[in-house]
Amino acid sequence: MTMYKAIAALLVTAALAGCAQTEGQQRATTGALVGGAGGALVGQALGRDTKSTVIGAASGALLGAVVGSATTPQRRGEQLCRYQDRYGRIYTAPCDDRYYRGDY
Repeated sequence: MTMYKAIAALLVTAALAGCAQTEGQQRATTGALVGGAGGALVGQALGRDTKSTVIGAASGALLGAVVGSATTPQRRGEQLCRYQDRYGRIYTAPCDDRYYRGDY
C-alpha cells in the first residue's frame, strides 16, 4: 500500500508542476521532483528502511527546490510589467516605452 501512496504523491506533484507560471517556479518544482527521487534512492540504499527513504526524499526535495530556484537565470537591467490581454489572462513581459513615459 505504501508504494501506491508514493506513486499517487508523485503524480499529484507532477500535475501541480504544470501549474507553475514563472520559470523560477518551474525550475524549483522540477528540482524538487528530481531531488526527491534521488534522495529517496540514496536514503533507501544507505538505511534500507522506510524511515531512511522518507528522510532522504524530503531532504533531496528541499535541496532540489533550492538549487532549482537559485539557478534560474535573472534578467539584468530589464524590468518586467504585468499585462492583461483581451481575454482576461494576465502575463508578464518586458515593459514597453509607455511604461517609462507614464502613458500606461
